[in-house]
Amino acid sequence: MTQNPSNTAVVLFQLGGPDSLDAVEPFLYNLFRDPDIIDLPGAFLFRRLLARMISSRRAPKVQELYKRIGGRSPILKQTRLQAERLKDSLARHNVRASVHIAMRYWHPMTAATAKEIAGEQPKSIVLLPLYPHFSKTTTGSSLNEWNRAVKKLQCENLHAVLIEHYFDHPLYVEALVEHITRALHRLPEPEREKIHLVFSAHGTPMKLVKDGDPYSHHIRKTYELVIEKGNFGLEHTLCFQSKVGPQQWLKPSLVETIERLASEKTSHVLVIPIAFVSDHIETLSEINMEAKAYAKKLGIRYFDMMPALLMNEKFVACLTDLVLQKLKTKELKK
Repeated sequence: MTQNPSNTAVVLFQLGGPDSLDAVEPFLYNLFRDPDIIDLPGAFLFRRLLARMISSRRAPKVQELYKRIGGRSPILKQTRLQAERLKDSLARHNVRASVHIAMRYWHPMTAATAKEIAGEQPKSIVLLPLYPHFSKTTTGSSLNEWNRAVKKLQCENLHAVLIEHYFDHPLYVEALVEHITRALHRLPEPEREKIHLVFSAHGTPMKLVKDGDPYSHHIRKTYELVIEKGNFGLEHTLCFQSKVGPQQWLKPSLVETIERLASEKTSHVLVIPIAFVSDHIETLSEINMEAKAYAKKLGIRYFDMMPALLMNEKFVACLTDLVLQKLKTKELKK
């Protein structure tokens, strides 16, 4: 076993994404067999069969979308860079941590990451989701998978503390404001006044909201904080995207919002992917290709998307602060 000289391991929870076109169907299968995604009465009896049916049916269409963005998801490459920046930032605060990636639906899978960390024998493990807003379908699912992996390892040294959310962290809000401002400055000043800010978050079924999932409330709070902090003086809207299946989902949808704005003769739109901290198919394809083409078809002349936070210095500082505060709290409890 390799002893971790820092005695601290940070685990970045993230969705994951197919690293080739051949990986699209197994990635979708892993997604749809997640009990935190397909959660119906008696679902354990048919979840795998249903996941197989859904993934095989959807794979050809999704493969075409991935072809348009380079044949693979960029999320692992970007998450590795985020991990490196976080490690360097923690080192500047005298915390020599190993930073690991645990993807939920594709490699590196959570079980492999848990096994790797068990070999390091760290004294402290901090679980840090790259989901600023808590939902049982994202952070909750990743935590459940981590706990299942740890249980299988039967390892007593993998007790971890979780950072549940940071939707209202000042540095996260400032990072969003900075990137919105950067996108606005792509236009000459007179043109900026015409922009309608469209904040788009990944949607969830209304059933989750009714069951008490806090995600939609977290999203709205971030939206309100960014509008207040940015003081943009522009019209703005919050909407949701990526609906799957026949259930009622959070509204209004991104498509409905584009249709409304077009009917109101809005000429300029800037979409802010408020719940995403990296690029993937929901931003690169769904927003920046499909929604853009639809908006222009409806007469919206200017359509842009805020660049992802990625390695934004304020965002990295936010992640750093979250880890430092969690380690400090852990030390105080000893």
